[in-house]
Amino acid sequence: MTLPDMQDSLLLGLEGIKKKILHGGTGEIPKFITGAKVTFDFRTTLCDDDRTVIDDSKAAGSPMEVVIGNMFKLDVWETLLASMRIGEVAEFWCDTIHTGVYPLVSKSMRRIAEGKDPADWHVRTCGLANMFAYHSLGYDDLDELMKEPKPLFFVLELLKVLQPSEYNRESWALSDEERLKVVPVLHGQGNKLYKQRRYRDATLKYKEAIICVKNVQTKEKAWEAPWLKLEKVAHTLTLNYCQCLLRLEEYYEVIQHTGDIINQHPGVTKAFYLRGKAHAEVWNEAEAKRDFGKVLDLDPRMKKAVTKELAILDMRMEEKNQEDRNKYRGMF
Repeated sequence: MTLPDMQDSLLLGLEGIKKKILHGGTGEIPKFITGAKVTFDFRTTLCDDDRTVIDDSKAAGSPMEVVIGNMFKLDVWETLLASMRIGEVAEFWCDTIHTGVYPLVSKSMRRIAEGKDPADWHVRTCGLANMFAYHSLGYDDLDELMKEPKPLFFVLELLKVLQPSEYNRESWALSDEERLKVVPVLHGQGNKLYKQRRYRDATLKYKEAIICVKNVQTKEKAWEAPWLKLEKVAHTLTLNYCQCLLRLEEYYEVIQHTGDIINQHPGVTKAFYLRGKAHAEVWNEAEAKRDFGKVLDLDPRMKKAVTKELAILDMRMEEKNQEDRNKYRGMF
């Protein structure tokens, strides 16, 4: 395809990128330093005669935000934005050397727009692994683009650039070093909220801390010392999270998260204890007694606590069985 109306942009020396300014911006080009938060609208189209739209942030109702240097999957966008002024609208043609991973990025953005979590914190497989496992991104047009990468047009409108000191950075915008520093702070805040019986607020602090740990852990080699150290921190946070869920009566979620820990690390006593309590609350008597028995095997010092839980379980089961007998007696 020839692009007679496109000009080589300010992006000198970059192969496979051409730029056309559609509306001029104002002022100087902002500083795009590491940690700067950039807000912009975008429209992605194919290079066909119809300019088929793949994604449009305005149609989705929300502009895009990226933090410079935060390993955003489509790093070419950082390069394109760094050539723009505030208020500028520009059209960029990008060859396939820059657009190969776009379908993966688009999938995440679409899931967020649909109100879904693009990658739940407790899911351990990455997007690429999931794609190869299921052979689909869940969107036909993205599957086609993944199968046969194509050049794309990006129409970008730069709305705002905030320097690191000009906004409160959320955990997703932090560097790995900053994430590790904020984890104990979030942990402490969660503990304080738990003591205040603000269980829902505490879950948010624990979950944010878990996300920070997991983000750093993905860059370590599994089962080696740094990875295992982070895994231990994640377990502590997850078990605190589960204690809150017990208070919130989210018993099946407790069973899920503690089960994940037990499957990989079957020696974590507290995971069995919390799972036992959750099983007891949903009348899984056999499973609860099995978990409490495992607690005693792992730590006999827990005998007093386990004996109390078993006594409560037996009493509740007897009450339930009596209620069932009374109910069925009235039916016949």
